[in-house]
Amino acid sequence: MAQWSKEEIQAAFNDFQAAAYKGAQTQDWRDWADCFTEDATYFEHHYGKFWGRENIFKWISDTMSPWPVNAMTAFPISWYSIDVEKGWIFCEVMNRMEDLGDGQIYEEPNITILHYAGNGLFSYEEDAYNPENMGKMIGRWIAAKKKIDADAS
Repeated sequence: MAQWSKEEIQAAFNDFQAAAYKGAQTQDWRDWADCFTEDATYFEHHYGKFWGRENIFKWISDTMSPWPVNAMTAFPISWYSIDVEKGWIFCEVMNRMEDLGDGQIYEEPNITILHYAGNGLFSYEEDAYNPENMGKMIGRWIAAKKKIDADAS
């Protein structure tokens, strides 16, 4: 029998998504980091492993603050699945850049695994993506932004 209900896991995932969106919009990642247990593990294949909520908070704050990464303003979920028996969520997260108004959506996916720990918190996150593809997408966004800015001058 499952330790948590699907509704409880879903509610935590909804809060997690809202906190990610708020962090991307405000550059304040505290609410997002607070979606993790104090002893959580975060495994980001490009940046490494981080242990503990405060280390996760420092890493996400430092990583998402410089330009152009701070122009990544949304993380919509294209699909997800909840494994109620394990308390895990598997999803595809689109890392979406700020809308330039040129009719294009600049985004690149990553696959995320979350382990639910109860009380609305996650004890583990793992993100996997292709850093080369992410870099190319950001490069296309930068080139488009420069062109738009130059045309506006």
